Amino acid sequence: MWHITKREIYDNLNSLRFALTTVLLLALMVTNAVKHLREHPKRVQRYQDAVTESSDRLTAHADGSLYKLAQYGPGNFYKKPSPLHFCANGGESILPDTITVREPPVFATDAENNVILQGVWSLSYPDANLQNKNVGPNVSQVDWAFIIGYILSLIALWFTFDAFSGEREQGTLRLMLANSIPRHTVLIGKFLGALFSISIPFALAVLVNLLLISTANTVHLTAEAWGRLGIIFCLALLYTSLFVALGLLVSARVQQSAVSLMILLLTWVTFVVFMPSTLASIASSFSPATSFDEFWKQRNPVKEDLWDKYDEWLWSSKLDDKTLRGKSEFYTENAERDERWHEERSKYRSSQVYRARAITGISPATLLQHLIEGFAGTGFERHLQFVENTQRYARQLREFVADTDRADPESLHILGVREGTSKKPISPESVPRFEDTLNLSRDFNTAAMELLLLTLFVLVLLSGAYLAFVRVEV
Repeated sequence: MWHITKREIYDNLNSLRFALTTVLLLALMVTNAVKHLREHPKRVQRYQDAVTESSDRLTAHADGSLYKLAQYGPGNFYKKPSPLHFCANGGESILPDTITVREPPVFATDAENNVILQGVWSLSYPDANLQNKNVGPNVSQVDWAFIIGYILSLIALWFTFDAFSGEREQGTLRLMLANSIPRHTVLIGKFLGALFSISIPFALAVLVNLLLISTANTVHLTAEAWGRLGIIFCLALLYTSLFVALGLLVSARVQQSAVSLMILLLTWVTFVVFMPSTLASIASSFSPATSFDEFWKQRNPVKEDLWDKYDEWLWSSKLDDKTLRGKSEFYTENAERDERWHEERSKYRSSQVYRARAITGISPATLLQHLIEGFAGTGFERHLQFVENTQRYARQLREFVADTDRADPESLHILGVREGTSKKPISPESVPRFEDTLNLSRDFNTAAMELLLLTLFVLVLLSGAYLAFVRVEV
């Protein structure tokens, strides 16, 4: 087996296709690195400016009073740009990168426009329904997902279309099988030889790409980022193995190399080019016919009128405990209902995206796109993590306000109402800050099914190639 593998590698290293593959991959990876070095600093600067503005707003609220912080909230939340954006664009240009904090609504004013009733802040989630745009590979971006999904898969077929048919035409396959060599040994030797031959120029191109990016002062890759890059490289080898197995399968069943190449090209166009977009169009037709408003009415048929429920206290000028608590409960329930509506709408849109991803998962190219996006920290799953980070921080901030107010013995402990909240000043440094982080263990759990499906594709094609080769008559 090792002898056959070395012979395949040696033959490929001395071929024109190996030289062309090396030049092509190097050119694409250098282009990818240059583009990332030009665009990433701009993304980071926009993010830092937005975070600074939001932080200043939070500090201003905290400097005012605890009531002002509880009423106006922390300011908007911004998604941190991934340093591995060059691996997968993931539709980042069309995915929302901001979750807004809705200003407290003014319910009523007096004749002199003085505010009588004013609520508290709530989260407003962006629309995550990307329809067809988020389920297929983005061919307009020269990122790793495009290079691996399209170019590397085509190169794998180029290296294997004549693996058996070419030797059959030259008569060398008969001589090889005349020896006492098991056919599975020949198959695995050719498989490993082709995979190693493709991995050499790809690894070289990746090293040049990462050398350009890591040595630049504008991009900082942490230890976790390097680990994610290693995972993405292994995904590339697994995906390449799929098309190497496909090439061996067709080459074992076809007598002539030209016919094998034609079949493989048609198969590649079908599974890599046409299938993602076609399945995405089919997936969009399965979107529920009912709008979210109709869905919300079905889910919540009874709409409680908070105005009638708290009318007794809302318009009262008394400052007794019962009146203040009535106003506080009105503000809180109104904000919770509004936030729950936005959250359910976000989940409703997300379910449509998941439905589309399940349908397009038949395509290996789409599976690869989703996997690289997940480990690169881009794409739809990254958007959902950003939303979860925001929700977690919102709960943390509200708990901080409640605990700070509870620590003041002079406060009435009625949040949302100026007269019932602590009057003591708070230090802006003590207010918790929002951190948009990634969770590698969650990424693994999310990608487990798609990773298993991609591995299953490889095993099925390898088994098919073996069954086809054992039946070959030479």
